[in-house]
Amino acid sequence: MAGVWEALAVRKQQDLLNSIPEEWRIPSHLLPPESQEDVTGFPENSGWFTQEELDITNSTALELLPKLARGDIIKSETVTRAFCKRAAAAHQLINCLSETCFDRAIEMAKGLDERLAQGLGPVGPLHGLPISLKDNFNLQGLDSTVGFTSHVGNPAQGDSELVDILVRAGAVVYVKTNVPTAMMIAETVNNTFGRTVNPLNRKLTSGGSSGGESALITFKGSPLGVGTDIGGSLRIPAACTGLFTLRPSFGRFPTLGCRSGLPGQEAVQSVNGPLTRTLSDLEYYSRTIIDAEPWHGDPRCLPIPWRTVTLPPKLKIAVLWHDGVVLPTPPVTRALRHTFERLRAAGHEIIDWSPEDHDVGAQILARMFVADGGKSVMRELAKTGEPLRPEMAAYGVAPELGGFDYWQLHIERQEFQKRYLDRWEKAGIDAILAPVTPFSTVENGKFRHVGYTGVYNVLDYAAMAFPTGIYVDQDVDTINADAPEPLSNVDQVVRSEYNAKAVHGMPVNLQLVAQRLEEEKCIEMCKVILKMLE
Repeated sequence: MAGVWEALAVRKQQDLLNSIPEEWRIPSHLLPPESQEDVTGFPENSGWFTQEELDITNSTALELLPKLARGDIIKSETVTRAFCKRAAAAHQLINCLSETCFDRAIEMAKGLDERLAQGLGPVGPLHGLPISLKDNFNLQGLDSTVGFTSHVGNPAQGDSELVDILVRAGAVVYVKTNVPTAMMIAETVNNTFGRTVNPLNRKLTSGGSSGGESALITFKGSPLGVGTDIGGSLRIPAACTGLFTLRPSFGRFPTLGCRSGLPGQEAVQSVNGPLTRTLSDLEYYSRTIIDAEPWHGDPRCLPIPWRTVTLPPKLKIAVLWHDGVVLPTPPVTRALRHTFERLRAAGHEIIDWSPEDHDVGAQILARMFVADGGKSVMRELAKTGEPLRPEMAAYGVAPELGGFDYWQLHIERQEFQKRYLDRWEKAGIDAILAPVTPFSTVENGKFRHVGYTGVYNVLDYAAMAFPTGIYVDQDVDTINADAPEPLSNVDQVVRSEYNAKAVHGMPVNLQLVAQRLEEEKCIEMCKVILKMLE
């Protein structure tokens, strides 16, 4: 069996490359050297893209949609071809794709253009817009490997519920993007496709598990993408690349028909949400999905329409300076303090938020993920002899919980949720402002801690990651000699590995957390914060 998984991986990678037409393969003399870190300027600097292709792919979703709806300014086929080419280029430089369906997408775009030519009007609010999807969204005829070689050659028999909604709204699906094994690593690396890297600096991670999406969107190979989040898998990639994302509470967006990395694990629910370059695109997408009334197709979606929110004149926001386990690295603390000062100067009420119980929440999440003793993961690996990746060592040694012990874990979760809610209510806060991770981003292979995001998965709170406009400065963001003592062993490791020079110039995101099912309020509060940061 030892060679089975390797042969499958080689075949799958070659099939993916073969799906890229010759016209979209970068000429060898134009390829940047492997030593070049930032490849985001390649489309403009290479001379390989036309000005029209650049104008299209540099546009946001909301810049493109009015033109696509008219049909006389720009055609969906033209827009789709431009994003297909830029996505193909992205894959060749940062290894971000898992599947392509270029021909299908172009035919769909042609059909949308023909509809407008016949005077029938746009299909829906996403008419003609290419949208990329994380690998676990099922698309009929395409694999959803979620990083396992055992799923190679096992194409989906139908589309995910979300895909049906997107297509009915007029979206054009053209690529799926890479994920880590089982979507259970905070970086995007697996034995099937290998590692996705950050286009802003290829020595750094684009995060995980939606890191293929974040890398592609940052390269502008997609105007808007959809990822998932079970422990930070939207917010971490957004933070690593300076994007916006929304982690909704379970039930707002449809999840039916997606492949899970841990099938049957529902102690903490996986949710999906958008990754975008602007907050306006994020809000438009979110409203579009909920306006489609997904509860008619997904029995676990809640029948909650999109709500208009009026914020109080002044917000009360609690700041989580650290989670009691790992201190943020200097650029994250600087961004947090800068945002805190701007909000306070604008008259908002700002209080400190105690990290009490955060380690408990993180431990509950970790125990939930391996409650089956790692059997779900190990079973898939055994089918092809694929080795367990070192980042997932816990899945190889965890004891399996019996039914009784698993129920006790659910009780612990509920007690934790109640304690946190009581603290929130007593404080009377609107939101928590917190780090997304201890890092801006980090060198490939060095991501250590997901506690800042995972706690809010256990709580099922609505949460966003947003760019602050702060960038790492290697001369400013150093660890001082009088820095506090490390909070834990993992904090000591994070501190010893912190390299300001390696992450110099990287964007810094923060996390904004609202109460459960307060997605609209979370977006409105983020608008307030962004205005303060201008």
